[in-house]
Amino acid sequence: MKFATKAIHAGQPADPTTGATIVPIYQTSTFTQAEVGRHKGYEYSRSGNPTRAALEQCLAALDDGGFGLAFASGMAATAATLSILRPGSHVVANDDLYGGTYRYFERIAKPSGVTFTYVDGRQPTEFERAIQTAQTRLVWIETPTNPLLRLVDIEAVARLCRARGVLLAVDNTFATPFFQKPLTLGADIVVYSTTKYIGGHSDVVGGAVIVSDARLYDQIKFYQNAAGGVPGPFDAWLTLRGVKTLAVRMPCHEHNAKTVARFLQNHPLVAEIYYPGLSDHSQHALAARQMSGFGGMVTFQIRGGREQANIFLKTLRIFSLAESLGGVESLACHPATMTHAAMPPAERLRRGITDTTVRLSVGLEDVEDLKADLAQALEAARSLPTA
Repeated sequence: MKFATKAIHAGQPADPTTGATIVPIYQTSTFTQAEVGRHKGYEYSRSGNPTRAALEQCLAALDDGGFGLAFASGMAATAATLSILRPGSHVVANDDLYGGTYRYFERIAKPSGVTFTYVDGRQPTEFERAIQTAQTRLVWIETPTNPLLRLVDIEAVARLCRARGVLLAVDNTFATPFFQKPLTLGADIVVYSTTKYIGGHSDVVGGAVIVSDARLYDQIKFYQNAAGGVPGPFDAWLTLRGVKTLAVRMPCHEHNAKTVARFLQNHPLVAEIYYPGLSDHSQHALAARQMSGFGGMVTFQIRGGREQANIFLKTLRIFSLAESLGGVESLACHPATMTHAAMPPAERLRRGITDTTVRLSVGLEDVEDLKADLAQALEAARSLPTA
């Protein structure tokens, strides 16, 4: 089956009891057993629930993976992935990554005995230099990265990891399985915040881990049940409903984002723009090689200072100033005070995240309305004297 067909049908046959075409919400905490040791595959909804199982099977199919595991949030999925590590393990990660991931690495995993090295993910040789063969167990990458939309060559890093017996995990939240398939490029684990494009409607929080190796699945599945960070049936159902239109939504997100990026590229108040779909993006060729599309995220540096950024964000009318991304509505984010506030200021600056960095999640509104909104907000910011 092709992607759009799998999104609608994978893991979602008609309900065997009633014939319901849409997977029911099995809103139950427990399941009645026929006798001791004999049940119909489900015992307790933390351990397994039919609605969640449908979502897990669908997501695995979309990523061409063998096994999917759903979680209550993207961070719960991240924690589950790191649960395979033990004290003394070493992780190499690209330095431009989601602030919540950095916070988990530094404030939760590190005190538990896991060490981290951050590298410029644009250079595969940086991963090679950072791997400590005796201790390194995992390489963690985002591509495109949050918020600067840098690319990591998944195939090159996967080859390096395989040669050294190190697992490769890819946070594929920005690209989604519609535009990028990390498992087919050699990754071992794919992680999502399904809150974002997969859910797609800004009405549910969730996460997922997709793997093709049964042993790895068993390890993370054990953690899923033991730690209990699972989505409820209604959350799983909402996410599954969102998945059905992923193949329709993503091309529109990309079209609108590319149009917005070209508009911003020519505006005098935009100092620098990051969108891999632009031909002059430094990694455009890599993006075109490993992705089938360039996504709906656009980041730029506004000329001036913090006050220009404040006025721009405050004046937007269609773009909402809000955390998160990937919904049908357009959002604007100030990473330094929002998504990446957990990073120390010096670390943010070293990574290139400044007080004038603005991240846009370009939604599905008419793109002419989006351009007009950005134009009027930029004009308001332009009226201020620059430092």
